[in-house]
Amino acid sequence: MSNTFNRKEIVLSSFQWFIFLVANAIAMPIVLGSIFSFPQHEIATLLQRTFFVVGVSSFIQGKWGHRLPIADGPAGSWVTVFVIFASISFQEGSDMRSTLPLLEGGMIISGIILLFLRIPVLLKKLLKLFTSLVTGSFLIILAVQLSGIFIKGMIVRSEGSDDLNVMSTCLAFFVFFLVFFLSIKGRGWMRTYAVIIGILGGWILDILLKKGMNPTYEPAAVFSFPELFAWGLPQVNGPIFITSVLFTLLLIANTIAAVSSMVTLYPDRKMEAIALRKGVSAGGVSHVISSMFSSIGVVTLPVSTGFVQITKQTRILPFLLGAAMLVIVSLFPSVVGILSTLPVSIASGALLSTIVGMFGIGLKTISSEEPDQRRVTIIGLSLMFGIGVMHLGEEVFRAFPIGAQYLLKNGLLVGTIVAIVLDQVWKEEVKTQKKKQDVRKRAHTG
Repeated sequence: MSNTFNRKEIVLSSFQWFIFLVANAIAMPIVLGSIFSFPQHEIATLLQRTFFVVGVSSFIQGKWGHRLPIADGPAGSWVTVFVIFASISFQEGSDMRSTLPLLEGGMIISGIILLFLRIPVLLKKLLKLFTSLVTGSFLIILAVQLSGIFIKGMIVRSEGSDDLNVMSTCLAFFVFFLVFFLSIKGRGWMRTYAVIIGILGGWILDILLKKGMNPTYEPAAVFSFPELFAWGLPQVNGPIFITSVLFTLLLIANTIAAVSSMVTLYPDRKMEAIALRKGVSAGGVSHVISSMFSSIGVVTLPVSTGFVQITKQTRILPFLLGAAMLVIVSLFPSVVGILSTLPVSIASGALLSTIVGMFGIGLKTISSEEPDQRRVTIIGLSLMFGIGVMHLGEEVFRAFPIGAQYLLKNGLLVGTIVAIVLDQVWKEEVKTQKKKQDVRKRAHTG
Protein backbone atom coordinates (compact mmCIF):
# COMPACT_ATOMS: atom_id res chain seq x y z
CA MET A 1 0.00 0.00 0.00
CA SER A 2 2.78 2.37 0.96
CA ASN A 3 4.71 1.56 -2.25
CA THR A 4 1.58 2.36 -4.28
CA PHE A 5 1.21 5.65 -2.41
CA ASN A 6 4.87 6.50 -3.01
CA ARG A 7 4.51 5.77 -6.72
CA LYS A 8 1.44 7.97 -6.94
CA GLU A 9 3.25 10.72 -5.06
CA ILE A 10 6.25 10.49 -7.39
CA VAL A 11 3.99 10.58 -10.47
CA LEU A 12 2.08 13.62 -9.20
CA SER A 13 5.27 15.40 -8.12
CA SER A 14 6.89 14.68 -11.49
CA PHE A 15 3.84 16.00 -13.33
CA GLN A 16 3.90 19.14 -11.19
CA TRP A 17 7.57 19.70 -12.09
CA PHE A 18 6.63 19.11 -15.73
CA ILE A 19 3.91 21.78 -15.52
CA PHE A 20 6.32 24.15 -13.74
CA LEU A 21 8.92 23.68 -16.48
CA VAL A 22 6.29 24.25 -19.18
CA ALA A 23 4.94 27.35 -17.41
CA ASN A 24 8.43 28.88 -17.21
CA ALA A 25 9.34 27.93 -20.79
CA ILE A 26 6.20 28.93 -22.65
CA ALA A 27 6.10 32.72 -22.33
CA MET A 28 9.53 33.78 -23.66
CA PRO A 29 9.33 32.01 -27.07
CA ILE A 30 5.92 33.57 -27.68
CA VAL A 31 7.31 37.00 -26.76
CA LEU A 32 10.34 36.47 -29.00
CA GLY A 33 8.13 35.30 -31.86
CA SER A 34 6.04 38.47 -31.66
CA ILE A 35 9.19 40.65 -31.63
CA PHE A 36 10.55 39.04 -34.81
CA SER A 37 7.07 38.70 -36.40
CA PHE A 38 7.28 34.92 -36.66
CA PRO A 39 4.21 33.25 -38.20
CA GLN A 40 2.27 30.78 -36.01
CA HIS A 41 4.06 27.67 -37.31
CA GLU A 42 7.49 29.20 -36.56
CA ILE A 43 6.42 30.12 -33.04
CA ALA A 44 5.22 26.52 -32.57
CA THR A 45 8.54 25.06 -33.78
CA LEU A 46 10.47 27.55 -31.60
CA LEU A 47 8.35 26.39 -28.68
CA GLN A 48 9.16 22.77 -29.55
CA ARG A 49 12.90 23.49 -29.59
CA THR A 50 12.62 25.46 -26.34
CA PHE A 51 10.83 22.60 -24.57
CA PHE A 52 13.48 20.17 -25.80
CA VAL A 53 16.39 22.38 -24.67
CA VAL A 54 14.80 23.18 -21.29
CA GLY A 55 14.12 19.49 -20.62
CA VAL A 56 17.60 18.32 -21.65
CA SER A 57 19.33 21.16 -19.80
CA SER A 58 17.34 20.64 -16.59
CA PHE A 59 18.08 16.90 -16.70
CA ILE A 60 21.80 17.49 -17.26
CA GLN A 61 21.93 19.91 -14.32
CA GLY A 62 19.93 17.63 -12.02
CA LYS A 63 21.89 14.49 -12.92
CA TRP A 64 25.45 15.69 -13.50
CA GLY A 65 25.53 19.44 -12.77
CA HIS A 66 24.48 21.02 -9.47
CA ARG A 67 22.28 17.94 -8.74
CA LEU A 68 19.56 20.05 -7.16
CA PRO A 69 15.88 20.44 -8.15
CA ILE A 70 16.42 23.76 -9.90
CA ALA A 71 14.54 24.24 -13.16
CA ASP A 72 16.27 25.66 -16.21
CA GLY A 73 14.32 28.06 -18.39
CA PRO A 74 14.70 30.70 -21.12
CA ALA A 75 16.54 33.71 -19.72
CA GLY A 76 14.60 36.96 -19.75
CA SER A 77 17.96 38.74 -19.95
CA TRP A 78 18.79 36.91 -23.19
CA VAL A 79 15.44 38.09 -24.56
CA THR A 80 16.60 41.62 -23.73
CA VAL A 81 19.71 41.03 -25.85
CA PHE A 82 17.54 39.73 -28.70
CA VAL A 83 15.31 42.80 -28.46
CA ILE A 84 18.25 45.23 -28.48
CA PHE A 85 19.90 43.65 -31.52
CA ALA A 86 16.55 43.44 -33.34
CA SER A 87 15.68 47.09 -32.64
CA ILE A 88 19.10 48.32 -33.79
CA SER A 89 18.85 46.21 -36.94
CA PHE A 90 15.40 47.68 -37.61
CA GLN A 91 16.71 51.25 -37.11
CA GLU A 92 19.47 50.55 -39.66
CA GLY A 93 16.91 49.27 -42.18
CA SER A 94 18.19 45.67 -42.06
CA ASP A 95 16.20 42.47 -41.72
CA MET A 96 15.79 41.72 -38.01
CA ARG A 97 16.22 38.01 -38.68
CA SER A 98 19.79 38.64 -39.81
CA THR A 99 20.73 39.13 -36.16
CA LEU A 100 19.60 35.64 -35.11
CA PRO A 101 22.78 33.80 -36.29
CA LEU A 102 24.81 36.40 -34.33
CA LEU A 103 22.81 35.60 -31.20
CA GLU A 104 23.50 31.89 -31.74
CA GLY A 105 27.20 32.77 -31.83
CA GLY A 106 26.86 34.85 -28.67
CA MET A 107 25.37 31.91 -26.77
CA ILE A 108 28.28 29.70 -27.84
CA ILE A 109 30.78 32.31 -26.59
CA SER A 110 29.04 32.45 -23.20
CA GLY A 111 28.94 28.65 -23.10
CA ILE A 112 32.68 28.34 -23.75
CA ILE A 113 33.49 30.87 -21.01
CA LEU A 114 31.30 28.97 -18.53
CA LEU A 115 33.00 25.69 -19.45
CA PHE A 116 36.42 27.22 -18.76
CA LEU A 117 35.21 28.15 -15.29
CA ARG A 118 35.13 24.45 -14.44
CA ILE A 119 38.79 24.99 -13.50
CA PRO A 120 38.62 25.28 -9.67
CA VAL A 121 41.23 28.06 -9.41
CA LEU A 122 39.37 30.34 -11.83
CA LEU A 123 35.98 29.76 -10.27
CA LYS A 124 37.33 30.19 -6.74
CA LYS A 125 38.68 33.64 -7.61
CA LEU A 126 35.46 34.61 -9.32
CA LEU A 127 33.29 33.44 -6.42
CA LYS A 128 35.04 35.96 -4.16
CA LEU A 129 33.19 38.66 -6.08
CA PHE A 130 29.79 37.19 -5.22
CA THR A 131 29.49 37.81 -1.49
CA SER A 132 26.21 37.54 0.43
CA LEU A 133 25.75 41.27 -0.18
CA VAL A 134 26.04 40.89 -3.97
CA THR A 135 23.98 37.69 -4.16
CA GLY A 136 21.20 39.13 -1.97
CA SER A 137 21.06 42.32 -4.04
CA PHE A 138 20.93 40.25 -7.23
CA LEU A 139 18.00 38.17 -5.91
CA ILE A 140 15.99 41.24 -4.88
CA ILE A 141 16.54 43.04 -8.21
CA LEU A 142 15.71 39.81 -10.08
CA ALA A 143 12.51 39.43 -8.01
CA VAL A 144 11.53 43.00 -8.89
CA GLN A 145 12.30 42.43 -12.57
CA LEU A 146 10.38 39.14 -12.75
CA SER A 147 7.42 40.52 -10.81
CA GLY A 148 7.16 43.29 -13.41
CA ILE A 149 7.27 40.74 -16.24
CA PHE A 150 4.68 38.47 -14.62
CA ILE A 151 2.28 41.26 -13.63
CA LYS A 152 2.51 42.64 -17.15
CA GLY A 153 1.75 39.14 -18.44
CA MET A 154 -1.35 39.00 -16.20
CA ILE A 155 -2.76 42.18 -17.77
CA VAL A 156 -4.68 40.96 -20.83
CA ARG A 157 -5.79 43.23 -23.67
CA SER A 158 -8.86 42.59 -25.78
CA GLU A 159 -8.13 41.14 -29.21
CA GLY A 160 -7.75 43.86 -31.82
CA SER A 161 -7.68 46.76 -29.34
CA ASP A 162 -5.84 48.19 -26.35
CA ASP A 163 -8.86 47.86 -24.06
CA LEU A 164 -8.42 45.81 -20.90
CA ASN A 165 -9.89 42.32 -21.02
CA VAL A 166 -11.37 42.43 -17.52
CA MET A 167 -12.46 38.78 -17.43
CA SER A 168 -9.07 37.30 -18.41
CA THR A 169 -7.13 39.75 -16.22
CA CYS A 170 -9.30 38.98 -13.17
CA LEU A 171 -8.85 35.26 -13.82
CA ALA A 172 -5.05 35.67 -13.83
CA PHE A 173 -5.16 37.49 -10.48
CA PHE A 174 -7.53 34.83 -9.14
CA VAL A 175 -4.94 32.17 -10.03
CA PHE A 176 -2.24 34.16 -8.23
CA PHE A 177 -4.29 34.53 -5.04
CA LEU A 178 -5.41 30.88 -5.20
CA VAL A 179 -1.83 29.56 -5.41
CA PHE A 180 -0.66 32.02 -2.76
CA PHE A 181 -3.52 31.07 -0.40
CA LEU A 182 -3.03 27.32 -0.88
CA SER A 183 0.73 27.62 -0.33
CA ILE A 184 0.13 29.25 3.07
CA LYS A 185 -3.20 27.92 4.34
CA GLY A 186 -3.58 24.74 2.31
CA ARG A 187 -3.18 21.37 3.98
CA GLY A 188 -1.60 18.15 2.77
CA TRP A 189 -1.73 17.58 -0.96
CA MET A 190 -3.46 20.92 -1.64
CA ARG A 191 -0.45 22.81 -0.34
CA THR A 192 2.02 20.48 -2.03
CA TYR A 193 0.35 20.79 -5.44
CA ALA A 194 -0.74 24.44 -5.15
CA VAL A 195 0.99 25.50 -8.39
CA ILE A 196 -0.45 22.72 -10.51
CA ILE A 197 -3.94 23.28 -9.03
CA GLY A 198 -3.70 26.99 -9.90
CA ILE A 199 -2.48 26.48 -13.46
CA LEU A 200 -4.81 23.64 -14.43
CA GLY A 201 -7.80 25.20 -12.65
CA GLY A 202 -7.18 28.58 -14.28
CA TRP A 203 -6.67 26.99 -17.71
CA ILE A 204 -9.96 25.06 -17.48
CA LEU A 205 -11.84 28.18 -16.34
CA ASP A 206 -10.30 30.17 -19.21
CA ILE A 207 -11.51 27.57 -21.73
CA LEU A 208 -15.00 27.54 -20.23
CA LEU A 209 -15.27 31.33 -20.12
CA LYS A 210 -14.06 31.70 -23.71
CA LYS A 211 -16.34 28.84 -24.81
CA GLY A 212 -13.74 27.05 -26.91
CA MET A 213 -12.37 30.19 -28.56
CA ASN A 214 -8.77 29.45 -27.46
CA PRO A 215 -6.14 29.45 -30.25
CA THR A 216 -5.21 26.13 -31.82
CA TYR A 217 -2.36 24.92 -33.99
CA GLU A 218 -2.38 21.82 -36.16
CA PRO A 219 1.14 20.45 -36.83
CA ALA A 220 2.16 18.87 -40.11
CA ALA A 221 3.77 15.81 -38.44
CA VAL A 222 2.84 13.62 -35.47
CA PHE A 223 6.49 13.06 -34.47
CA SER A 224 9.51 15.19 -35.32
CA PHE A 225 12.95 15.89 -33.88
CA PRO A 226 13.76 19.58 -33.21
CA GLU A 227 15.64 21.23 -36.09
CA LEU A 228 19.34 22.02 -35.71
CA PHE A 229 20.47 25.61 -36.42
CA ALA A 230 17.01 26.66 -37.62
CA TRP A 231 18.23 30.28 -37.75
CA GLY A 232 21.34 29.41 -39.79
CA LEU A 233 24.92 28.72 -38.78
CA PRO A 234 26.27 30.80 -35.83
CA GLN A 235 28.12 34.05 -36.56
CA VAL A 236 30.28 36.31 -34.38
CA ASN A 237 31.24 39.99 -34.61
CA GLY A 238 32.70 42.56 -32.21
CA PRO A 239 29.48 43.80 -30.56
CA ILE A 240 28.10 40.32 -29.89
CA PHE A 241 31.46 39.19 -28.49
CA ILE A 242 31.60 42.08 -25.99
CA THR A 243 27.94 41.64 -25.10
CA SER A 244 28.38 37.90 -24.49
CA VAL A 245 31.41 38.40 -22.24
CA LEU A 246 29.49 40.93 -20.11
CA PHE A 247 26.41 38.76 -20.11
CA THR A 248 28.37 35.76 -18.81
CA LEU A 249 28.92 37.67 -15.56
CA LEU A 250 25.15 37.82 -15.15
CA LEU A 251 24.84 34.11 -15.91
CA ILE A 252 27.33 33.30 -13.15
CA ALA A 253 25.48 35.54 -10.69
CA ASN A 254 22.24 33.82 -11.67
CA THR A 255 23.69 30.34 -11.05
CA ILE A 256 25.19 31.37 -7.71
CA ALA A 257 21.89 32.91 -6.59
CA ALA A 258 19.88 29.85 -7.69
CA VAL A 259 22.18 27.29 -6.07
CA SER A 260 22.85 29.30 -2.89
CA SER A 261 19.15 29.94 -2.27
CA MET A 262 18.19 26.30 -2.95
CA VAL A 263 20.93 24.94 -0.67
CA THR A 264 19.34 26.84 2.25
CA LEU A 265 16.49 24.29 2.10
CA TYR A 266 18.89 21.40 2.73
CA PRO A 267 20.61 20.57 6.04
CA ASP A 268 23.97 19.82 4.39
CA ARG A 269 25.43 23.16 3.28
CA LYS A 270 28.76 21.51 2.35
CA MET A 271 27.32 20.61 -1.07
CA GLU A 272 27.25 24.27 -2.13
CA ALA A 273 30.83 24.64 -3.43
CA ILE A 274 30.66 21.46 -5.56
CA ALA A 275 27.15 22.31 -6.77
CA LEU A 276 28.29 25.77 -7.88
CA ARG A 277 31.32 24.51 -9.79
CA LYS A 278 29.41 21.75 -11.59
CA GLY A 279 26.37 23.96 -12.10
CA VAL A 280 28.38 26.69 -13.83
CA SER A 281 30.13 24.26 -16.19
CA ALA A 282 26.85 22.44 -16.98
CA GLY A 283 25.41 25.87 -17.78
CA GLY A 284 28.09 26.16 -20.45
CA VAL A 285 26.88 22.91 -22.03
CA SER A 286 23.28 24.18 -21.87
CA HIS A 287 24.21 27.37 -23.73
CA VAL A 288 25.91 25.43 -26.52
CA ILE A 289 22.79 23.23 -26.80
CA SER A 290 20.59 26.37 -26.86
CA SER A 291 22.62 27.68 -29.79
CA MET A 292 22.52 24.36 -31.66
CA PHE A 293 18.73 24.22 -31.43
CA SER A 294 18.18 27.93 -32.12
CA SER A 295 16.37 28.83 -28.93
CA ILE A 296 16.70 31.41 -26.17
CA GLY A 297 19.67 30.70 -23.89
CA VAL A 298 18.53 28.78 -20.80
CA VAL A 299 19.65 29.49 -17.25
CA THR A 300 19.02 28.09 -13.79
CA LEU A 301 15.94 29.77 -12.34
CA PRO A 302 16.23 31.12 -8.78
CA VAL A 303 12.42 31.18 -8.74
CA SER A 304 12.64 27.37 -8.33
CA THR A 305 13.43 27.89 -4.65
CA GLY A 306 10.08 29.61 -4.14
CA PHE A 307 8.40 26.71 -5.93
CA VAL A 308 10.13 24.13 -3.73
CA GLN A 309 9.24 26.13 -0.62
CA ILE A 310 5.58 26.04 -1.63
CA THR A 311 5.44 22.38 -2.69
CA LYS A 312 7.98 20.95 -0.17
CA GLN A 313 9.37 18.79 -2.99
CA THR A 314 13.12 18.64 -2.35
CA ARG A 315 13.72 15.21 -3.91
CA ILE A 316 15.66 15.03 -7.15
CA LEU A 317 13.89 12.01 -8.74
CA PRO A 318 10.54 13.73 -9.49
CA PHE A 319 12.47 16.69 -10.92
CA LEU A 320 14.47 14.44 -13.28
CA LEU A 321 11.31 12.61 -14.36
CA GLY A 322 9.55 15.93 -14.99
CA ALA A 323 12.46 17.09 -17.16
CA ALA A 324 12.46 13.77 -19.06
CA MET A 325 8.69 14.12 -19.64
CA LEU A 326 9.28 17.54 -21.21
CA VAL A 327 11.93 16.13 -23.57
CA ILE A 328 9.58 13.33 -24.67
CA VAL A 329 6.63 15.70 -25.13
CA SER A 330 8.78 18.05 -27.26
CA LEU A 331 9.13 15.28 -29.85
CA PHE A 332 5.35 15.31 -30.48
CA PRO A 333 4.33 18.61 -32.15
CA SER A 334 0.63 17.91 -31.58
CA VAL A 335 1.15 17.85 -27.79
CA VAL A 336 3.35 20.96 -27.98
CA GLY A 337 0.55 22.63 -29.93
CA ILE A 338 -1.90 21.91 -27.12
CA LEU A 339 0.51 23.19 -24.46
CA SER A 340 1.13 26.32 -26.53
CA THR A 341 -2.51 27.28 -25.95
CA LEU A 342 -1.87 27.70 -22.20
CA PRO A 343 -2.62 31.41 -21.67
CA VAL A 344 0.45 33.40 -20.70
CA SER A 345 -1.74 35.27 -18.19
CA ILE A 346 -2.54 32.05 -16.28
CA ALA A 347 1.11 30.93 -16.22
CA SER A 348 2.22 34.42 -15.13
CA GLY A 349 -0.32 34.50 -12.28
CA ALA A 350 0.83 31.13 -10.91
CA LEU A 351 4.53 31.96 -11.23
CA LEU A 352 4.15 35.37 -9.58
CA SER A 353 3.26 33.60 -6.32
CA THR A 354 6.69 31.90 -6.30
CA ILE A 355 8.47 35.29 -6.45
CA VAL A 356 7.51 36.00 -2.83
CA GLY A 357 9.77 33.20 -1.58
CA MET A 358 12.69 34.34 -3.74
CA PHE A 359 12.33 37.92 -2.49
CA GLY A 360 12.38 36.64 1.10
CA ILE A 361 15.54 34.60 0.47
CA GLY A 362 17.21 37.72 -0.96
CA LEU A 363 16.40 39.66 2.22
CA LYS A 364 17.67 36.80 4.41
CA THR A 365 20.89 36.57 2.39
CA ILE A 366 21.55 40.29 2.81
CA SER A 367 20.73 40.24 6.53
CA SER A 368 22.96 37.21 7.18
CA GLU A 369 25.63 39.70 8.29
CA GLU A 370 25.35 42.81 10.44
CA PRO A 371 23.77 45.68 8.43
CA ASP A 372 26.43 48.34 9.04
CA GLN A 373 26.56 51.64 7.14
CA ARG A 374 28.80 50.20 4.42
CA ARG A 375 26.45 47.29 3.61
CA VAL A 376 23.29 49.42 3.78
CA THR A 377 24.81 52.04 1.44
CA ILE A 378 26.03 49.50 -1.14
CA ILE A 379 22.70 47.65 -1.11
CA GLY A 380 20.78 50.91 -1.44
CA LEU A 381 22.89 52.13 -4.38
CA SER A 382 22.74 48.80 -6.23
CA LEU A 383 18.95 48.62 -5.84
CA MET A 384 18.50 52.29 -6.80
CA PHE A 385 20.53 51.98 -10.00
CA GLY A 386 19.32 48.47 -10.89
CA ILE A 387 15.61 49.15 -10.42
CA GLY A 388 15.87 52.75 -11.66
CA VAL A 389 17.27 51.69 -15.04
CA MET A 390 14.20 49.48 -15.57
CA HIS A 391 12.02 52.61 -15.73
CA LEU A 392 14.02 54.38 -18.46
CA GLY A 393 12.65 54.50 -22.01
CA GLU A 394 14.31 52.97 -25.08
CA GLU A 395 15.14 56.38 -26.58
CA VAL A 396 17.56 57.21 -23.73
CA PHE A 397 20.12 54.65 -24.94
CA ARG A 398 19.96 54.96 -28.73
CA ALA A 399 23.08 57.12 -29.00
CA PHE A 400 25.26 54.44 -27.35
CA PRO A 401 27.07 51.55 -29.10
CA ILE A 402 25.34 48.15 -29.09
CA GLY A 403 27.44 46.70 -26.27
CA ALA A 404 26.89 49.77 -24.11
CA GLN A 405 23.16 49.73 -24.88
CA TYR A 406 22.84 46.19 -23.60
CA LEU A 407 24.81 47.00 -20.45
CA LEU A 408 22.86 50.16 -19.65
CA LYS A 409 19.40 48.83 -20.57
CA ASN A 410 19.65 45.78 -18.32
CA GLY A 411 18.80 46.87 -14.77
CA LEU A 412 19.74 43.49 -13.33
CA LEU A 413 23.22 43.68 -14.83
CA VAL A 414 23.67 47.35 -13.83
CA GLY A 415 22.63 46.69 -10.22
CA THR A 416 24.82 43.58 -9.94
CA ILE A 417 27.90 45.36 -11.33
CA VAL A 418 27.34 48.33 -8.98
CA ALA A 419 27.15 45.94 -6.03
CA ILE A 420 30.31 44.05 -7.08
CA VAL A 421 32.39 47.18 -7.76
CA LEU A 422 31.40 48.95 -4.54
CA ASP A 423 31.85 45.78 -2.48
CA GLN A 424 35.39 45.35 -3.83
CA VAL A 425 36.45 49.00 -3.76
CA TRP A 426 34.90 49.95 -0.41
CA LYS A 427 36.63 47.48 1.87
CA GLU A 428 35.53 46.72 5.42
CA GLU A 429 37.56 48.13 8.28
CA VAL A 430 39.89 45.69 10.03
CA LYS A 431 37.94 45.98 13.31
CA THR A 432 34.68 45.10 11.56
CA GLN A 433 36.26 42.11 9.83
CA LYS A 434 37.70 40.84 13.13
CA LYS A 435 34.35 41.28 14.86
CA LYS A 436 32.58 39.24 12.16
CA GLN A 437 35.22 36.51 12.34
CA ASP A 438 34.72 36.29 16.12
CA VAL A 439 30.93 36.03 15.65
CA ARG A 440 31.35 33.22 13.09
CA LYS A 441 33.82 31.42 15.34
CA ARG A 442 31.48 31.59 18.34
CA ALA A 443 28.57 30.40 16.21
CA HIS A 444 30.66 27.50 14.90
CA THR A 445 31.86 26.39 18.34
CA GLY A 446 28.38 26.87 19.81
